[in-house]
Amino acid sequence: MSAAASQSAAAKPVAAAFLQIRHIVKQFDEVFAVDDVSLDIEQGEIFALLGSSGCGKSTLLRMLAGFETPTSGQIVLGGQDIVGLAPYDRPINMMFQSYALFPHLNVWDNIAFGLRRDGMPKPDITQRVDEMLEMVQLKPYAKRKPHQLSGGQQQRVALARSLAKRPRLLLLDEPLGALDAKLRQRTQLELVHIIQRVGVTCVMVTHDQEEAMTMATRIGVMSEGKILQIGRPEEIYETPNCRFVADFIGTVNLFKGRVTVDEPDHVVIDSPECRHYVSHGITGTQGMEVDVAVRPEKMALQATPPLAGERESAAEDGCNQVQGVITDIAYLGSLTTYHVRLASGLVLKVTQTNAARHAGVPLLSGDPVWVWWDGTDIVVLTR
Repeated sequence: MSAAASQSAAAKPVAAAFLQIRHIVKQFDEVFAVDDVSLDIEQGEIFALLGSSGCGKSTLLRMLAGFETPTSGQIVLGGQDIVGLAPYDRPINMMFQSYALFPHLNVWDNIAFGLRRDGMPKPDITQRVDEMLEMVQLKPYAKRKPHQLSGGQQQRVALARSLAKRPRLLLLDEPLGALDAKLRQRTQLELVHIIQRVGVTCVMVTHDQEEAMTMATRIGVMSEGKILQIGRPEEIYETPNCRFVADFIGTVNLFKGRVTVDEPDHVVIDSPECRHYVSHGITGTQGMEVDVAVRPEKMALQATPPLAGERESAAEDGCNQVQGVITDIAYLGSLTTYHVRLASGLVLKVTQTNAARHAGVPLLSGDPVWVWWDGTDIVVLTR
């Protein structure tokens, strides 16, 4: 490539994100429900806003839909600022947790309702509704009323109705919250496949971690009106950026400690329970207080002390290993979770996969055990 071509390529502007949320604030009296949130969402993404009740995720979704007006900030969709637009003027559709199907209308008419309100010609309505029924695999149920359908079927009708008007942005408010656990698991990927087939950009709100991890291409974890971390599901889980995210996503063991050795390729952290050898550098300084996070499935459990050859971080100097007593055992079929109480009073959760039906001598409640982990599996969280 010539120098001129290189300069031209370098000067080429980066395309703006499809949905841009800029410094959005929503204040109710003295309370900030959404506090200076900025976020970019690309076209075709399924983005999940994940957090506990009252964190601001539903308020942010309602501002996207136009049901709430921001106190300040911008929402730009496809290059257009939509903050001043009424909900019915936005190229957005929202699917509610309750589905909000009309009980007196059959499935076909529920899907056609919005198209009729928009004045679409009858032949086009027929074609569009039939397309939607085919897509959600409900053509045989077109003449049934909502009460004659299962929860999963009602959910697909609500989705078909939301997609019938071909919105540029689809909003999902706890989309699977009304379904039982078994049906919810089965429906998650089904819903993703339909959204991807249509190609619509989607923002969903959920408090269910598994739902967000399964369905979303990226997740934003919210707390007290702010987004604490944005990333792909594996990034959020494996490399949380703060104690809240580490503790909120999945299960984690947390040790309070202080950095005693700070080198570019490794760190040593002393905690009341043990010395932690971290097999990578961190952004920090010697003497700073930190939290050491280790996921339960990254920990090993055995009746005898670990040998140096069993692990990457040196066992001979006693790093990354503790002794305790099993206080509780939860057998969950595919895995077993052991609760191990240490001398300091800290209780660790250690998860082991039940790969074999008969795995030797079982560990029992009350047994003394050793727990250890590799230095590569430690995440250091600054306070």
